[in-house]
Amino acid sequence: MVKLLTVIGHGVNLLPHFIEHYQKHVDEINIAVYETELHPNLTEEINEVIKNYEKVNVVITVQERVFDWEKVTQLYNFVKSKRKDSWYVIADIDEFHLYPNDSLHKLIYDCQENNWDIVRGGFIDRIGQGGEFSELVDNISIWEQFPNAGFFRYPMSNACPNKICVVKGYVEITSGQHYAKINGQTTWRWQGWNHPQIAPTNKYSVQVHHFKWDKTVGDRIKKVADIRKEYAYSTEYLKMYQAIRSNNFEIDINDGEFMIENIGENEYTQWFELFQKITLIQI
Repeated sequence: MVKLLTVIGHGVNLLPHFIEHYQKHVDEINIAVYETELHPNLTEEINEVIKNYEKVNVVITVQERVFDWEKVTQLYNFVKSKRKDSWYVIADIDEFHLYPNDSLHKLIYDCQENNWDIVRGGFIDRIGQGGEFSELVDNISIWEQFPNAGFFRYPMSNACPNKICVVKGYVEITSGQHYAKINGQTTWRWQGWNHPQIAPTNKYSVQVHHFKWDKTVGDRIKKVADIRKEYAYSTEYLKMYQAIRSNNFEIDINDGEFMIENIGENEYTQWFELFQKITLIQI
């Protein structure tokens, strides 16, 4: 059985799109709810959405301080550690995976045959038509609403684009779900880019389509920046906020550095080139 685990602290409006995307790939969707003073009734809101879906469950609810991304990662690790031998897809609510050959189960089969316990991936940023931060609606495919795919978050803010996407339950992941930690060492730089427990990235990598960039993103990013806390990575968020504000809250889809394509739900054609770039980013 393949489980998806997501920690939700906001973005309930994404949940129907998220379930629709993943229910064809996984056997079960587990939700860990991260309630804060900004969203004190989140569990109730989520339960109202998921009541119409099978095999989608809230497995734990916690109350924590707002925007503590390290606590979010701890929650991921805590939940999946209960099933150390199970396979987990790790995805935040705004992260939609596309798997090699559109087959997660084939990917996991190959991992089991070769004793790989980790599959890496990287961000592809999604933005609305014309580079707009569009308003997300329910009755239109999210891929159609945000048809442009590229790579602008890292150039604009230095935010880490590496992601851990598929892991065995026992594998510890690091803050932001960017890397894995094996035997006390983080799998990055000289400590493990090519660790033998990671599926070879030249053949097995996951496109993480990042639907963070809707109409609400300016306010959300500013709130994180305004609390000025290291655990919230407020400096990074401030840099991103200043960058998008300076461009009148749009993304320049003609900027060649951003490698943007209008693709809808298709695979990103420059993925090999982009992922090579992502794996060299050492943050």
